[in-house]
Amino acid sequence: MGCCLFSCKHDVDKIKDQIDRSLLNTEHADSVTIYYSKDGFTKAQLFTTTFNHVQDAKPPYIEMKNGLRVIFYNDSMQQQSTLTAKYGRYYEHNNNVLVRDSVVVRNIKNEQLNTEELIWNEKLQKFYTDKFVKITTPTQVIYGDGLESNQNFSDYSIIHVKGIIGVSKSKLPIQ
Repeated sequence: MGCCLFSCKHDVDKIKDQIDRSLLNTEHADSVTIYYSKDGFTKAQLFTTTFNHVQDAKPPYIEMKNGLRVIFYNDSMQQQSTLTAKYGRYYEHNNNVLVRDSVVVRNIKNEQLNTEELIWNEKLQKFYTDKFVKITTPTQVIYGDGLESNQNFSDYSIIHVKGIIGVSKSKLPIQ
């Protein structure tokens, strides 16, 4: 019996070498809801299924690999717009959320933005992109490169408009 107890000797340095240090500086959570507020009012609610806080990166960030959905509210807590994307990354140092892959923003005026990449500045409550955008409204489809908008997507401007197509309401491609 004594032989068995002392026959296993662990080399502490070998164990330290086998530890993945990146896991020690990452927090993980599933099914997360985050509330964003400003001046005592809830401005947005973010939902994500997978949440990884990577602390040892320069700069640190929160990664949402499996998509996210954000609901934006006015001061009366009435929903004003929604944002969905398949990927998101929140940079704490500048309050920017970078969303990519099938980004869709919809507002209460039945207008829809489609793009592949968008930055949401939570502090300024604005959206930005320099990528291709498509905006579908009840009467037209607008194409361009680059966009600036408030987070409610009620006041936006396309930087380089490529084309505007008028459509009848019955043939509108909004889903």
